[in-house]
Amino acid sequence: MRRSNFAGLAGIAIVMATTTGCGRLEGPGEISGKAVPAKVVAERATAQNAAVQKLTPDAEARPEKQILFGDLHVHTTFSADAFLMSLPILYGEGAHPPADACDFARFCSGLDFWSINDHSEAISPKHWRETKESIRQCNAINTDARNPDVVAFLGWEWTQVGQTPEDHYGHKNVILRETADDRVPTRPISALSPRLVGALRQPPPLRQRIMMPLLDFAHRQRYWDFGAFVEELADTPICPSGVDVRELPDSCTEVALSPDLLFEKLNQWGYDSMVIPHGTTWGLYTPPGTTLDKQLAGKMHDPARQTLFEIYSGHGNSEEYRDWRAIEWGADGDPICPAPTKNYEPCCWRAGEIIRKRCLDANGGDCDRRAQQAQVNFLRAGVMGRMTVPGTEVSDWLNCGQCADCFNPAYNYRPGNSGQYALAISNFDDPANPRRFRFGFIASSDNHSARPGTGYKEYDRQDMTEAAGARDASWRERLAPPQAPTFEEVGFDPNNPGVPAFVALDFERQASFFMTGGLVAVHSAGRDRDAIWDAMQRKEVFGTSGERILLWFDLLNGPAGEAPMGSEVAIEGAPRFRVRAVGSFKQKPGCPEHSVAALDQERLEALCRGECYNPSDERHRITRIEVVRIRPQQSKDEPVAGLIEDPWKRFECGPDPAGCAVEFEDPDFTGEREYIYYARAIQEPTPAVNAGGLRCTYDDKGECVSVNPCYGDYRTAPTDDCLSPNEERAWSSPLFVTRAGA
Repeated sequence: MRRSNFAGLAGIAIVMATTTGCGRLEGPGEISGKAVPAKVVAERATAQNAAVQKLTPDAEARPEKQILFGDLHVHTTFSADAFLMSLPILYGEGAHPPADACDFARFCSGLDFWSINDHSEAISPKHWRETKESIRQCNAINTDARNPDVVAFLGWEWTQVGQTPEDHYGHKNVILRETADDRVPTRPISALSPRLVGALRQPPPLRQRIMMPLLDFAHRQRYWDFGAFVEELADTPICPSGVDVRELPDSCTEVALSPDLLFEKLNQWGYDSMVIPHGTTWGLYTPPGTTLDKQLAGKMHDPARQTLFEIYSGHGNSEEYRDWRAIEWGADGDPICPAPTKNYEPCCWRAGEIIRKRCLDANGGDCDRRAQQAQVNFLRAGVMGRMTVPGTEVSDWLNCGQCADCFNPAYNYRPGNSGQYALAISNFDDPANPRRFRFGFIASSDNHSARPGTGYKEYDRQDMTEAAGARDASWRERLAPPQAPTFEEVGFDPNNPGVPAFVALDFERQASFFMTGGLVAVHSAGRDRDAIWDAMQRKEVFGTSGERILLWFDLLNGPAGEAPMGSEVAIEGAPRFRVRAVGSFKQKPGCPEHSVAALDQERLEALCRGECYNPSDERHRITRIEVVRIRPQQSKDEPVAGLIEDPWKRFECGPDPAGCAVEFEDPDFTGEREYIYYARAIQEPTPAVNAGGLRCTYDDKGECVSVNPCYGDYRTAPTDDCLSPNEERAWSSPLFVTRAGA
């Protein structure tokens, strides 16, 4: 019997090995719905106008522009990581191509605009052609070019990852104004480093190609399709370097390994585009000690294209600065593990404590030395430090690496890459003309299942966030074989090509930090593409944590009158400001009639998961308004922490659901330096997916002593949305104010 079973398995393996060529290349899908009825679009504007009239009875003081909501960070399964997350072994739903994103934006999330941003490192020439055509088809559904229901922008994500703080620049979304073939780059521009070439463009080993479909035979086609995806990338050559973009072949992958080269290539193309840094504080791939300083130097920053900054997404918040560190450096250049502070414990410190406890429990001897060495080993391994402490579970690391007093912080928070730090630093390579970032603030989703604007309701954590993991214990063991715990000091080379990233990086722990995503809002003079683009260019934009909060932030005494958020203004006297905010609509269950009429029940369930943006007539209450003041550095050594006042002012709001409005001035404003101000509108607490993070239990000293993680795999039930109270909010773009004539 045993021999018969072996023969049968061998026969199946041979069949699998000879049918790995059965993979099919995933297409762009088909857009199902038609345009949102003009009446529905008009009703949205009417509801917003009614809110403005209640908040501002004086007709002359009312804002004239309409607020439109969108998502400028959307992935489909044309992205390699999205394809991986779609596999059945990771609870994946299967293919979600570009057409799904179009239908979702129209009928599930009810957005006004969105952009596609698949990872350029894994976009083949064929997929780029299909992406462009799908975006054009999405826009062609509009029947009124001047008043479209939804505007779809074309773009991609430039996904750079460095091994050290010196060579890490991070991820940036490139958004294009146009969609026609002769008005956009022939190829997306990638950051395809040699390390990524090995990870993305080498077909899986034969053993893997046999075993994965064999062990999950019912879903074998999906694994074959993934093999075809990788093989297509492997067959795409890298474009030659040092050649003008217009002279390169159409069928190669264009590469820019650093921001200066990305900007150079975009300038060679000459088309309207913007570059938006995002996920900057997310520590899964950002080396500890990374800061934004090097990105202000020379050609590493293009102030004409890089004008917006994504401070919030489904990967959490990147707004707030803290002066603690995950790593320090000795005089000899060796890494040093900082001691914990009140609201932060470095993970290198936790690594040492884990080894110390194991050593003491085993009477191992010399436990203090072992703990100190474990700290150093952790730091030398960079973002893969967990590999230096074999046999740990998520609970062993408690709340290390996390910003305990931040709002929905990104995982393993890197404060030197935050939005506040970006506004506070200066570059003094030219002492007479200090260089500074002039970012407007946005938020988006960073969704990987073709679902723009997922934050409209807090439900279905498994599909509406990036949480993913093994579907059962056996697959978890196959994907990441367990290690035996030891108190011996273990080193790990982060450049070891023999260890897959999904094993070395801390994917299990990060699942507790995935949110449903944010939104970008624009103060626009119209609904069409040009009006939206112009608003983004003016930085008259703001971000929200997913709710459709209405927010205005104006300087009242500018030389030409009122100046909206995003403006750079020189004034004579003390600046005077006004902030106005209205809470988002409370949601009704289910989907509105126009969505039900547009999509059949099967697609509505598969795409929207049975729930859509479906506003009632009742709004959430704005509880307070906070204003942050930042005074950028005037010298290279000026400490950043003292330059960021958060909050500088705080205003409590009344119970009126019509909104909140406050006016104030800054009597301390002087002509000695620039001042930057931005506003936050905070909404009453409501339940939100993963708002509790690792859900710590604290002792009497305020220290985290245990955690209750929300896993992406089978250990947390798919029906458990891990809801915790959350103060949803909106962040204005800053106002940049100087003294006239200074």
